Amino acid sequence: MTFDVRRDDLTGTEIQALLRVHLASMLSQSPPESCHVLPLEGLQVPEITFWSVWEGIALAGCGALKALDARHGEVKSMRTHDNFLKRGVGQAVLDTIILEARSRGYERISLETGTTEGFGAAQALYRKNGFAVCPPFGDYKPDPFNLFMTKWLA
Repeated sequence: MTFDVRRDDLTGTEIQALLRVHLASMLSQSPPESCHVLPLEGLQVPEITFWSVWEGIALAGCGALKALDARHGEVKSMRTHDNFLKRGVGQAVLDTIILEARSRGYERISLETGTTEGFGAAQALYRKNGFAVCPPFGDYKPDPFNLFMTKWLA
């Protein structure tokens, strides 16, 4: 399946609706103090590049890359629309994020995801793409509801 992955300014009603679903879903699966999902305004900062994934006129998913420093980025807000599950949306946006990270000269990209059953598909996608479990990075602290992963790009 070929999707159109494009940079997004987060002003569209479709992407805003998907991000509301994403936020609610994350909060339903982990305690609030363990959720590191960013609300819309948290994604609209200069250090975050955001992409949406489309099939024709239908929004299929999204993801973002946050610059942590000159050599390290963080995958944020990966989400597949329910209508597009298991069709390669996550892979399409992750490929874009990895390509962008490499073009920036990052040595690695990391991410935080959940540990409950609902995060199994995301964990499998990340492992398939070479991410390995790592200690907390940045401002994150150890938490039983959080799993930290990193992928070395060099």
